[in-house]
Amino acid sequence: MCGIALVLSGDRLVVAPSTAAAAAAASGTRFSDEREGVSVGELEEALRRRGPDSLGCHSFHLCADGTVLGDGGDGVGGGVGATKLCFIGATLQLRGAEPVSQPLVAQSGSVLVYNGEIYGGIHIANDQNDTQSLFSSLESCCSCDLCVVDRDETYPCCENVGKSVPQILSTIRGPWALIYWQAASNTLWFGRDAFGRRSLLVHWPTPDDSRFILSSVSPPSFSRNNSASEVNGLDSATDPDFSGHTKVSYWEELPCGIYSIHLKDLDTNASCMNEGCVIEVGKHDWTNSLLHTLIRWERKSTVPIVDGLIPGKSSVEEGNHHLSPSFRNSRESEDSTTHRVLTALRKSVMLRTNVNILYQGDLTTLNDVELAPIAILFSGGLDSMILAALLDQCLDSKWTIDLLNVSFDGQLAPDRVSSLAGLKELQRISPLRRWRLVEIDTDLANLKGESEHVMSLIHPSNTYMDLNIGIALWLAAGGDGWVNGQDGQRYKYKSTSRVLLVGSGADEQCAGYGRHRTKYRLGGWSSLDEEMRLDVQRIWKRNMGRDDRCISDHGKEARFPFLDENVIQTLLEIPLWEIAKLDEPVGKGDKKILRQVAKLLGLQEASFLPKRAIQFGSRIARESNRKNFGSNRAANQASAGSVEVHKLSH
Repeated sequence: MCGIALVLSGDRLVVAPSTAAAAAAASGTRFSDEREGVSVGELEEALRRRGPDSLGCHSFHLCADGTVLGDGGDGVGGGVGATKLCFIGATLQLRGAEPVSQPLVAQSGSVLVYNGEIYGGIHIANDQNDTQSLFSSLESCCSCDLCVVDRDETYPCCENVGKSVPQILSTIRGPWALIYWQAASNTLWFGRDAFGRRSLLVHWPTPDDSRFILSSVSPPSFSRNNSASEVNGLDSATDPDFSGHTKVSYWEELPCGIYSIHLKDLDTNASCMNEGCVIEVGKHDWTNSLLHTLIRWERKSTVPIVDGLIPGKSSVEEGNHHLSPSFRNSRESEDSTTHRVLTALRKSVMLRTNVNILYQGDLTTLNDVELAPIAILFSGGLDSMILAALLDQCLDSKWTIDLLNVSFDGQLAPDRVSSLAGLKELQRISPLRRWRLVEIDTDLANLKGESEHVMSLIHPSNTYMDLNIGIALWLAAGGDGWVNGQDGQRYKYKSTSRVLLVGSGADEQCAGYGRHRTKYRLGGWSSLDEEMRLDVQRIWKRNMGRDDRCISDHGKEARFPFLDENVIQTLLEIPLWEIAKLDEPVGKGDKKILRQVAKLLGLQEASFLPKRAIQFGSRIARESNRKNFGSNRAANQASAGSVEVHKLSH
């Protein structure tokens, strides 16, 4: 895992898509010569927390005539119209046989900073590093103008030349965010995977800071003052990923996708640059048909057919004797379907928990009792219990598994109660495994500087719900708590696990939220399907970037087995009525398919547990409501979850 960043600056160079910055430029707004904003040093400090093993920086100037000059200092340099590109990479080394520092720089002049794992699409041997292998593939890509500039076709490449950059990136299975300078075409490529599993923030040029900046995380100094500035003239009919902004934050979540900035023709644009011309950011389409299917999130069978008609909720439940043979047969094949999901999940966990050669070497410095390369964000609920049972099957029995559980109400928090019960059940199904429940207890009243720090991590998210979730995730990922020893004594312990499994994506794909039940009750199967699709398609903005930043701040890598491409594809191939049956009680019909998977794993008690979000299970939401609103009732009346933190403080 890495923290990555880019700072692109130049003499009146403006880089913007159809956002407020473009609107400002189009309306004649002049950009300031002042470079007021985040500094390279602040970016490095924030990124190093994500990648504590190494920190690197590489910069150069691209002159207006296309000449590349080495970095001559803090200034832009290179003459009128020159552009400075500064790449930063901070690495948490987990894969490969030898340490690799970023940025990677090729003899051609190309540069790559990459934060991701490759689980398919590009072959990675067990002793190879993902970033090096990807860099080699990218360097073989076609660099002709058609492949770089044309975004409406399927990127035909020159004869006898490799694939295009979008074609390579579209093949990757696994989470990623990257920034790549293709020297042969003078093109800057950047983007995130289709589900946004790795954070990448963007600062679009503004009148106060005309630089274009990408970063895995916002430095604390620039999230404390996160008020948005208004820009007139923004057209709401533009790209929906970028439209709708009447106010602009310094940072935004970069929408999922592949983007490019083509700087080849700077020499022809030098004259207009002095007038603040806009160089367009291009967005490229995915070239992998499977990705298109997953992004659209279209299920093959949504509504069960009853005697040739589409039934309402009650007819399905009360008229089972009228069900078509195909519906009856689907019920008879539930065991087969459950096995398919179990197989996909097991493979996903296996891919994400292979203790690589280099990582194993790091673990040899620890005592046997400390050997826990993989930890689980553990509530004792359905999703984390499934991950724990699968990890037990995939991980060598010599390793301990750390179960990280956070509570804001000691032993009384619901997640603490379920985690203790879950530990007993795991010990029952796998008595030879060393399980270590790490109880992370805290009091919200004692969190001051920590809360401010987490605010910087969740930024640009800024609601109390985001902050509550962020604090709980950040504390859990830190792994600093207490363990009950075999002798009955409780001792202080800090988990050294560098990889953390998280159950994100299970509720969105398997109808685990209360709103799913409401949508089904009001609108039936189609309404439920639409709500689930919406949840999956917006998970990058609502969840993934925030969660990745909070967990990675401790030098830990979050991995999300439920969001594996093959798992998503498998779940979409299953009829919706086999995924969930929301006429049944809570704890039975919601996430029905996962409850059946849990039973196959021997998790009988866990298979009936109701869904609890981490902010409620840990009781941080209750404590936050009391602290900031006076009571839970007052918080509910104010819709506390959606209240912006800075607004209430004012």
